[in-house]
Amino acid sequence: MIRFTSIKTLALASLSIALTGCAEMPVKVGDDSSKTVATGSAGGASSQNASSQLESCGEPLGTMALYEQKYDWYYSMRRYGLQSTVPVLRLLAQQSNCFVVVERGRAFKNIEQERKLEESGELRTNSNFGKGQLVSADFTLTPSLTFSESNTGGLGGLVGGVFGSVGSVVGGSLKFGQASSLLTLVDNRSGVQLIAAEGSAKGSSVGGFGGLFGRKLGGAMGAYAKTPEAKVIVASMMDAFNSVVIASRSYVAQEIQGQGLGTGGKLGVDGGTTNASTSSQTAVQSSSSGGNQSIMTAQKQLNALGYDAGSADGVMGNKTRTAISQFQEDNNLKSTGRLDLQTKSALEQLQ
Repeated sequence: MIRFTSIKTLALASLSIALTGCAEMPVKVGDDSSKTVATGSAGGASSQNASSQLESCGEPLGTMALYEQKYDWYYSMRRYGLQSTVPVLRLLAQQSNCFVVVERGRAFKNIEQERKLEESGELRTNSNFGKGQLVSADFTLTPSLTFSESNTGGLGGLVGGVFGSVGSVVGGSLKFGQASSLLTLVDNRSGVQLIAAEGSAKGSSVGGFGGLFGRKLGGAMGAYAKTPEAKVIVASMMDAFNSVVIASRSYVAQEIQGQGLGTGGKLGVDGGTTNASTSSQTAVQSSSSGGNQSIMTAQKQLNALGYDAGSADGVMGNKTRTAISQFQEDNNLKSTGRLDLQTKSALEQLQ
């Protein structure tokens, strides 16, 4: 009968040999097994070796900055070998050609530093780091991540019970990893949230020292070395980013008819008033029909142009919506049937 101390000695020797073998392994540039789904590169509007799973756009939707809120999930990522989501999202955004990424992170200090060097006279003549050259960020993309791992104590305890501390290193690091990410896209001029999207991915891996063995673990345990947790996290971010792109294709702006965003809303609070709501009430009261003044003006303009918007009563009925939609189509505007700023401007120009 083999004594337990002999088994433990054998396990320690195997660990030493495996670690030595890993140290002597040749380094391979561009190893596919080390890549995540966010692979390849991007240069301007062109990209190379981008994932076939990544959604793309024919032209950019605007400029975008990334803001990473450093909550608990941010610090939890360190144990998965992923320090920040920003570099990955930058790559995805540029490869997709859906957004032009502008710097608002840590590297922004370098921009400020160059300006200070120019102001101090240290830079060469005509370096031109003066004001007026930075590009504004139309949108801000904010990521957040959550994690879920199944209970691995059973398998870890089983291996640990046989091999002691060595088993705890291998067995205790065995995980089934799940990652769920959430991305929100905000319009920087208005502060309005445009898109929110959730993404997820699932995989399994052996972390800690177990990852050094790769497929040498053998048997069922060898399968867990194929997908590190970091790859699962990146996959969930790509899933969320793809959802942002898909949502942007069918994006329809939210409107509050007759009032506009940020002017009090329709739920109402007792005693709460805004300048816009006060002026709107005045306009409504001045109308003999009690309708909205902006809609009434548009109805008169549409009728004068030959579109049947019905009576100019300031009420957004089916006739008025149909007339607006027809006018928008005839003037190369997005046909929504809503009286937005572009439609108002086009009506005024044709009077």
